Amino acid sequence: MPPPNDGQRAASNWELVVKTKPEDQVHNDYWLLNRFSQNDSEGYIGKSGGDTITCPIEYALNTTVQSYTDTDPFSTVRVDVFDRLEADWKEIAGTAVISYLERDWNDGEGRVFDLLGGKLESLRKSVRQKINEQMYLDGTAAGGTALTGLANLVSDTPTVGICQGINRQSSSFFRNQQISGASAVNPFDTLRAAMRVVYNLASNGVAEDHPTFITTGLTEFNGYESLLTANERFTDKKEGDGGFPNDVVKFKGSKIAWDAQCPAGHMYLLNQDFLKLYYKSGQWMKMLDPVRPANQTIDIYVVRTMLNLVALQPRRLGVINGIS
Repeated sequence: MPPPNDGQRAASNWELVVKTKPEDQVHNDYWLLNRFSQNDSEGYIGKSGGDTITCPIEYALNTTVQSYTDTDPFSTVRVDVFDRLEADWKEIAGTAVISYLERDWNDGEGRVFDLLGGKLESLRKSVRQKINEQMYLDGTAAGGTALTGLANLVSDTPTVGICQGINRQSSSFFRNQQISGASAVNPFDTLRAAMRVVYNLASNGVAEDHPTFITTGLTEFNGYESLLTANERFTDKKEGDGGFPNDVVKFKGSKIAWDAQCPAGHMYLLNQDFLKLYYKSGQWMKMLDPVRPANQTIDIYVVRTMLNLVALQPRRLGVINGIS
């Protein structure tokens, strides 16, 4: 069996770092995942259970509303205005293994740092990296076990395919915005125009339903920045700034940053109000009881997360693809 109380100690330390909610451990190293933490509880939704993630959607207006005279009959036709989307739960897990020999090496005079703690911290970073990576995929990777990410929810081909149980071809209300960003003559010469079109299409007029953040690759981010007017700023006699700090690069108020895991040639205009990361309550990076195989002198620490990305209103989300 594992050393007395070692499993409890490791699990306790893990919980102190990770807590029970995603925003407690998200850091800036993964841009897409980090954006949800900036919206506090709005970006993450905990669900207590269920075999699928289901969310109601309103997709039409009531067509019985009419002008009339005092003797006109009202329409009593029952109009369907609600439906629901369904997203499968996905699981992500990882393990940290430490042998009894490693424990002995890392004990007493030989102790340089907390080896188990270091392995668990590495595992925590790796889980974050995997979640962020899969948030860009279409859900078919790893035998269909990967998260249903932006490649499906904010598709390059929004008029075809199934998204969260809804057929986009027959249900136009569930199509995201999309436009090509291919250059006409010079590199990135159509990018700003494409961003303006997608931003406006994904917005709701003068209401507050606008894209709130933009994620793209480094090449595309450099391309966008190269289109901006040079800004030479001298704040005092000793310092000057001949560029744009990354923390203030925006488009119509939407903050832009690059993510190493964003697919090449893509830029996503997103809003946390309509794109959520659902997770099983109590199962965000949950450490299971450590296990020692009967025929090995090792302890195995398993960390598991149950989650998926969900688009509540794809029409408020947009993508520019083929950027060149």
